[in-house]
Amino acid sequence: MSERVAEVYSVLVPLAEGRLLVPRTCVAEVISYQLPAQMTGAPPWYLGLVGWSGKQVPLVSFECLCGQPLPPAGPRSRIVILHALGSRLEAGCFAVLAQGFPQLVRVSSDMVKPDNSALDEHHPLLCRVRMLNETPQIPDFERIESMIADETRVLPSS
Repeated sequence: MSERVAEVYSVLVPLAEGRLLVPRTCVAEVISYQLPAQMTGAPPWYLGLVGWSGKQVPLVSFECLCGQPLPPAGPRSRIVILHALGSRLEAGCFAVLAQGFPQLVRVSSDMVKPDNSALDEHHPLLCRVRMLNETPQIPDFERIESMIADETRVLPSS
């Protein structure tokens, strides 16, 4: 009989409006904001490359991936380095621009309920959940990685 996991350590990543909810094991590190090296011809959501652990890591704006305007980076902005699930990204990870410092939370089935509001199929979201007083979004890592890999393949060298 399989044992049910009671809690999952997760991270709430602050966005301009709302937050992402990701498993803690997906987060490699949270670093201070740094200006990314721009990628010529990249879409607005692909902010460029940032240096981390000797690698050049693609940095994306989740808000822009969802068709919203790019929020300005401020003194509280951070970069969240996330482990890639697949093998299409050369660095083995990608980064998301956060609008503050992520918060570690323990998530259990008692505190998270499905949010059945409609999702835009063009946005890289698996779902939204209701958790306490908010509705964090759960990103679709595979889709984001695929979008980054496809763009990186077609972008001209800087």
